[in-house]
Amino acid sequence: MLYRELGNTGKKVSVIGLGCEYLDGKPYEQVKETVDCAMENGVNILDLFMPGTEVRTNIARAIGDRREQIMIQGHFCSTNINKKYDISRDPAIAKRYFEELLNLFGYIDFGMLFFIDSDSAFRAVFETGLADYLVNLKAKGKVHHIGFSCHHPEIGMRVIETGMPDMMMFSINPAFDMLPSSEASMDYIDKNFGAEMFRGIDQSRAALYRLCEQRGVGITVMKSLGGGKLISAEHTPFAKPMTVAQCIHYALSRPAVASALVGCKTADEVRHALQYLSMSDEERDYTDILQTVRNDFRGHCVYCNHCQPCPVDIDIAAVNKYLDIALLNPDTVDPSVQSHYLTLAHKGSECLSCGSCESRCPFGVPVIENMAKAAAMFEN
Repeated sequence: MLYRELGNTGKKVSVIGLGCEYLDGKPYEQVKETVDCAMENGVNILDLFMPGTEVRTNIARAIGDRREQIMIQGHFCSTNINKKYDISRDPAIAKRYFEELLNLFGYIDFGMLFFIDSDSAFRAVFETGLADYLVNLKAKGKVHHIGFSCHHPEIGMRVIETGMPDMMMFSINPAFDMLPSSEASMDYIDKNFGAEMFRGIDQSRAALYRLCEQRGVGITVMKSLGGGKLISAEHTPFAKPMTVAQCIHYALSRPAVASALVGCKTADEVRHALQYLSMSDEERDYTDILQTVRNDFRGHCVYCNHCQPCPVDIDIAAVNKYLDIALLNPDTVDPSVQSHYLTLAHKGSECLSCGSCESRCPFGVPVIENMAKAAAMFEN
């Protein structure tokens, strides 16, 4: 297993995590087999947004005395009044469901403000004092970090600007990334994508990922397979379906992303997702899928590393990433971003302008120009 730092939390999470939604309604034996397979293969983070007592209890029972080996994302405001899944911003109801999580698991590693996707949801959580419940639990050590789940980039940036969250769970896949931000990405889980909508990565989503990197807000990923549509020949919006490994790799190549939480209902599905770890770069590569879209990705780095190898060993994708983040506020160089850049073994100023990278880039990124920009921005 590979592990990454989750933002500034100080926690290292497995690059593949377990999304538990498909374990809802399954018998305990199946839940245990699935959880066991994940944990025995080094998975150390799981997402538990489901409000049902049975699935929560089954997962707690499956983990058993291994609680210290796993980190749990538990969601605040996820409820199922009258056994119907819902979101409640009623403090008494939301607290009752979250306290059940605490009773089952002892503590929650990442207390997630649930499904903040609209202005009304933002106001209901941050302008009523509802979010203070998790702040107080964090002060008591019952919640170790505060996060939130979201599917809307502008709302996500508003939440991050409050300074409260340490991390975010966000829906990331190439189809969602290429939808205009005016579209509700989750609507496309239930209806077909329209290929005519895709033009390239929506800039507000790209800005969100860069803001997270800039602020040290780690990202865990949901919906990396687009609800299964991206791996389906019938439903994919692209010229051909992606593989599970390509979807995982795309998510893990976004700035600030630490883990792709793949929804699995069986141990076999867990093992299939974990095959990513032993695959070659060619098997993980997703750029041929992006090239089938009438985008324009041209000129924009997607951090795919096709530009490598560099004759002087510059990590071109990393330099481009820090440059992109800095350009969010071009008049003021963020000290933390500059610090990250300066820790690179080889910097943009070392570029030989040989052009070998540009000849290999699938998207026509002006790499030589970007290396000069980065040197001027960070090294002077």
